[in-house]
Amino acid sequence: MGMRRLVTWIHPRSAVVLHDLVMVWIAWVGANWLRWSLAEDPRPVDPLDAEILVVLLAQGLVLWWTGLYRGLWRFASLPDLVNITKAGVVGVVAIAAGLFAFDRLDGTPRSVLLIYPLALVVLLGVPRLTYRHWKDSRHDLERAQPRRRVLILGAGAAGEALVRELRRESSMQPVGFVDDNTSLRGAKLQGVPVLGRLGDVGEVAREVAAEMLLIAMPSADGPAMRRVVELCESTGLPFRMIPKLADVVEGRFGFNQLKEVAIEDLLGRDPVALEWTRIRHGLAGRRVLVTGGGGSIGSELCRQIARLGVASLIVIEHSEFNLYRVDQDLRREFPDLLFVPVLGDCGDRSVLDHVFARYRPEIVFHAAAYKHLPLLETQIREAVRNNVLATEAVALAADRHGVETMVLISTDKAVNPSSVLGATKRLGEVICQALAARSRTHFITVRFGNVLDSVGSVVPLFREQIRQGGPLTVTHPEVARYFMTIPEACQLIMQAGVLGQGGEIFVLDMGEPVKIRYLAEQMIRLAGKVPGDDIEIRYTGLRPGEKLFEELFHDEERYAATTHPKIFLATARVVPWPELEQGLKGLARAVRDFDEPAIAAGLRQLVPEFGAAADPDNVIPLQRTR
Repeated sequence: MGMRRLVTWIHPRSAVVLHDLVMVWIAWVGANWLRWSLAEDPRPVDPLDAEILVVLLAQGLVLWWTGLYRGLWRFASLPDLVNITKAGVVGVVAIAAGLFAFDRLDGTPRSVLLIYPLALVVLLGVPRLTYRHWKDSRHDLERAQPRRRVLILGAGAAGEALVRELRRESSMQPVGFVDDNTSLRGAKLQGVPVLGRLGDVGEVAREVAAEMLLIAMPSADGPAMRRVVELCESTGLPFRMIPKLADVVEGRFGFNQLKEVAIEDLLGRDPVALEWTRIRHGLAGRRVLVTGGGGSIGSELCRQIARLGVASLIVIEHSEFNLYRVDQDLRREFPDLLFVPVLGDCGDRSVLDHVFARYRPEIVFHAAAYKHLPLLETQIREAVRNNVLATEAVALAADRHGVETMVLISTDKAVNPSSVLGATKRLGEVICQALAARSRTHFITVRFGNVLDSVGSVVPLFREQIRQGGPLTVTHPEVARYFMTIPEACQLIMQAGVLGQGGEIFVLDMGEPVKIRYLAEQMIRLAGKVPGDDIEIRYTGLRPGEKLFEELFHDEERYAATTHPKIFLATARVVPWPELEQGLKGLARAVRDFDEPAIAAGLRQLVPEFGAAADPDNVIPLQRTR
């Protein structure tokens, strides 16, 4: 029991230091013994001579200086041998200097100074490599059960790193690569051969009896990834991929962590390179307010802002649970952040004046909005109250309290709106543009398409329908939408916040629209099912207010390039504030009186391009409960 306690008390590094000092002693005494045993007049070597203390002290300091004790024997490799060699060479110089000061090197043959570092390298290096070999052999014995044979798609740097990781810590055995780079044909990476092109994956997988496919192509864009996934699906084998660099940086996955292919991997465009220096300069040290900061976009926006070192972050959120969740997340991830959660409605002037006066925000991101298109067709009163009147309230508060910049988050549905959602968001844009012409505050609008995996979006709906066994409901075979990820949307918002000077509508170049039918088919395949056989896709018809294709610009809007290659500037019509103010007062009265036909008429008057979606006959009145 006493010995066990002693072993527990001794730190493992202390044992390593003790081992190395013993090896230094053996190397020095052994070098002296070898030298004197070969001399014409051999003499005995005193293993406890006083000069040993000088040797141990000098060499011990050098071993510490080389950083040898920052590594682990379990992973000893070539860099450790290089450090040991450096320690031996520098150490013998330090020993010679110490002994010269101690006794002018009296009695120390020069040949000992040549033999000693060679002996030391052997005595320090062999135990380390032997220990690693023993641990690796033991690890292999522990994994004696059959390892899963995997074929890797992509023989680049990521594929090579994946092989190293699989061999060290995985139950998978890499048996080959496939890659379209013809110069790699027949080559070996880490001893694993490149067996063919990506298109040969099915044939190669059968030849090597692969049990799983691993995609090591983190830089592949959406079209390339779609092709790779289709090839993987054709084999009938399960497949995984290593995460993209952006996922690793954002902390969503570890570098060596395999993940399932997600729908955003298939729809992704080339990543939008942002001007992070400019964004950081514009937000760092500033007081920032986010309305709707507990929603899917608002909460991610808060996380992105918190990373930039803002002076304070204030969040107004009307959902108690959402506010609690974002409060917990931010306090855990950013313990030094000055975070101010406010439970309240951003359409309440008293709440706004209290928050703006007390916390004096310099930049406001207005993310609070209702956004579920079919639901809002039957809830026009709440849509106008929250998406229009609350936007007006926040904008006027920003103007009253001298806020430097307010960014409104809008949608492509505001272009030629055919829905209540689109019309209310378009009117929000008009409000900000009208105020920009008469205010010192810079009012900026950001317009983008559908956000993947945001609350109420089609992706979580399809995921739930797949979980239940289908069917997946698509409104029309040809309906198509623009898509972007939540982090990308939030980064665009921040970029626009520092890019604009007031009155602009910024639009992201979102690439090509994606058919919802294709999205449904891919999500079924990613779940390991066959569209139409295992899970049905059912077409239900376009819903009220829904369009086949969304637009990013109105026909009469002039758009131009900005300093950012992926962001465009739309120049829409500006309504004079006095004229707009009268119309908004009429809308406010109709909202107060719950007069839905008057709300619809007022919305059509203020947004002339709004179609028949807000016709009073299409508005379903609030049902009374008994």
